[in-house]
Amino acid sequence: MAVTSKPSTSTSLRHETMLIDGAWTDGNAREAITVLNPGNRKPIASVPRGTAEDIDTAVKAATAAFPAWMRVPPRDRGRILTRIADVIEARVEELAKIIAEETGNAIKTQARPEAKGTAEIFRYFGGLASELKGETIPFGEHVLSYTRREPIGVVGAIIPWNAPVLLGSLKIAPALCAGNTLVLKAAEDAPLGILWVARICQEFLPKGVLNVITGYGPEAGAALSAHPGVRKLSFTGSTEVGKLVMKAASERIVPVSLELGGKSPSIVYPDANEDWVVDGIIAAMRFTRQSQSCTAGSRLFLHADIFDDFLNKLAAKASKLKIGNPLDEETDMGAIINEKQFRKVCGYVEDGLKQPGATLRFGGLPPKDGPLSEGFFAIPTLFAHDANDWRLAKEEIFGPVLVAIKWTDEQEAIRMANQTHYGLAGYVWTKDIGRALRTAHAIEAGWVQINQGLGQSPGHSYGGVKQSGIGREFSLEGMLDSFTIKKNVTINLATP
Repeated sequence: MAVTSKPSTSTSLRHETMLIDGAWTDGNAREAITVLNPGNRKPIASVPRGTAEDIDTAVKAATAAFPAWMRVPPRDRGRILTRIADVIEARVEELAKIIAEETGNAIKTQARPEAKGTAEIFRYFGGLASELKGETIPFGEHVLSYTRREPIGVVGAIIPWNAPVLLGSLKIAPALCAGNTLVLKAAEDAPLGILWVARICQEFLPKGVLNVITGYGPEAGAALSAHPGVRKLSFTGSTEVGKLVMKAASERIVPVSLELGGKSPSIVYPDANEDWVVDGIIAAMRFTRQSQSCTAGSRLFLHADIFDDFLNKLAAKASKLKIGNPLDEETDMGAIINEKQFRKVCGYVEDGLKQPGATLRFGGLPPKDGPLSEGFFAIPTLFAHDANDWRLAKEEIFGPVLVAIKWTDEQEAIRMANQTHYGLAGYVWTKDIGRALRTAHAIEAGWVQINQGLGQSPGHSYGGVKQSGIGREFSLEGMLDSFTIKKNVTINLATP
């Protein structure tokens, strides 16, 4: 969680600075943002409250650095990224502790995997540098026509707080690999991990190639989205803010990549009433990230024949998740990021408890006393309901609140799964592979998994449809489409 304050004079509260043009600085900021540990609501650090002037300075630095950086041979850029990956990998535990402390995500189940995944992202895109190649077009023996992949220029990137280091790396690594320079606006609630990564990057990069600004979205984020020197915008976050980014981009006809919200369905067939599927539903729901994930399978469509028995198994397993201190190695599930989000999640639970036709199968409101009351801890919660059109089944909660909906007809289950303006992820659970593929193809989502609830991996072509976003990430395709332009060159070889 972040709150605004005057710059701290306390020796116990460390102060981190922004990266602008190769220097670590407070910039023009006259105020600081205090970062809190969601697990105990205590301050852990402060960062500058970046301004529009800071954004302007960073964009100008990135603009100045671009001509030289784009001319660095792609494989040399790739080698730099792999060297960054080596350093991150060697210091994974240090990064994991920072992530756990600032996000509230448990170190065992989330923060350490995110730190390891960050190194993998840099290594993966470092290895793709030689794939920045074009094609030849066969127009005849007297004409040579070919395409080339060129960087776009200065990229403006904005990241959220739920997996800030991994998602930040998914902007930095492919954008820089493709030859762009970058200005990244960190999430005000969780800026420390990505600043840590930026320090390592800056050991290997020329000044101005990477710039990281800390600040609030309506101030620094809006200034970055509207800056005339930014040639490309890449945003990960809520659909509502994504619309604002897209609107700002439309004023200048700037391309955008948007990875936005989701209300993803899990469809469970009657032949999948087994423990491994229950484990998969828990994973797909991202309970161990407090369900603060855009890919959370938060609508559980269960066949009527297994409905009650499956929910009993799910309740038994979910109740065994250990909730508590994110830095404790025994903890499975940590804390909600901040008080605003915590109250929002509690509000949805309260709404569910009052909703006619809804039945609370497990969970509910968090305790008001004891250890869990000291932080923003929510508990895994599931409501059963026959309807798919009530608030908890329609809106992205971004908290551990799951809705189970009974079905008997496959086409009706698919219709309900698609009855949403979101379209990011989907999950299908059955032993019948033909049925599984038929259902996966019918679900309106950019990313569908069958018989597993795991997260994304390097190489996935990951992204949404409908109001869940535009563009793809995590892959070679994502790098080429999001961070390069294709130029055609045609030569008349018959010229005297």
